[in-house]
Amino acid sequence: MSNTMKAMVYYGENDIRFEERPVPTIIEPTDAVIRITKTTICGTDLGIWKGKNPEIEAVARQKTGEWKGRILGHEGIGIVEEVGSAVKNFKKGDKVIVSCVSRCGSCENCQKQLYAHCEKDGGWIMGYMIDGTQAEFVRTPFADNSLYHLPDSLNTDVAVFLSDVLPTSHEIGVQYGNVKPGDSVAIVGTGPIGMGCLLTAQFYSPATIIAIDMDDNRLTMAKEMGATHTINSSKEDAVAKVLEITGGKGVDCAMEAVGIEPTWDICQKVVKAGGHIANVGVHGKSVNFELEKLWIKNLTITTGLVNANTTGMLLKSCESGKLPLAKMATHHFKFAEMEKAYDVFKHAAEEKAMKVIIEVA
Repeated sequence: MSNTMKAMVYYGENDIRFEERPVPTIIEPTDAVIRITKTTICGTDLGIWKGKNPEIEAVARQKTGEWKGRILGHEGIGIVEEVGSAVKNFKKGDKVIVSCVSRCGSCENCQKQLYAHCEKDGGWIMGYMIDGTQAEFVRTPFADNSLYHLPDSLNTDVAVFLSDVLPTSHEIGVQYGNVKPGDSVAIVGTGPIGMGCLLTAQFYSPATIIAIDMDDNRLTMAKEMGATHTINSSKEDAVAKVLEITGGKGVDCAMEAVGIEPTWDICQKVVKAGGHIANVGVHGKSVNFELEKLWIKNLTITTGLVNANTTGMLLKSCESGKLPLAKMATHHFKFAEMEKAYDVFKHAAEEKAMKVIIEVA
């Protein structure tokens, strides 16, 4: 095996490069090295590229005194190439799903299933604080707790979504939003996360699912995926329309799935008394939080980073074929076309892209 590999590397704002990097090696006995076969690009990767997370470089310099860039990506599937001496559940040759969350399984937070905040240098670190999956190989810490066996019967495009987009949508949008049978739900933003919220909300049989976006192509897909109503917020007053649909009451759950002030504002204006606002989007700037209007409404407002504690359940649901997830994989690229894939995903509306899949091997 060669000592180098190709990878997509972030160096700073608007500076990513597809270049040669050293192949990762086992550092801790709980590590595994995975040969990536498929990966994808997440909206968070675009945010990092655009300079939304300068702490990546700052932390690297603090820990090592230097900055060599960061390999992006936290979604992927592959084949186990090597395992550390303490890894018991996986062996060389196993096909696996790489979770975006690395968890030790023993710290106080992990014992509470708060894996996103693992106290032993775990949590969301892949493609953020350590090198990620947009490469030919990736090192996975805490392999026994952070990998999932990939069933041969599962569509591999769908398997990639189990790394992040599907558990994030389900846990932070649907579970935190406390969606129940008969509820009315508004999903503001129908990108990959919003679409994941739309699909997994249907596990809980809400009566009304309203999808809100500015992209007619995505709204058409949302309708196909199970939305009962769609609203193009660039063409009509989304707040007024939601209130019309719900008889003036508002929705039981409003999910913010973008991470910008206009989408947050819709959510805080359409949630009914006693309802839930589930913030799923990654916010890089402050928003106007109308507490002077909301304090009286007995609301529950949640935020969060995925814990991936429902990945196993979602895997079984996907294996059953009941969710039309494969439709989300709208574009496929070879690994050598990584830069083109980023350009397409960056211009998702014009390219009619939902998720881009990169075939690494």
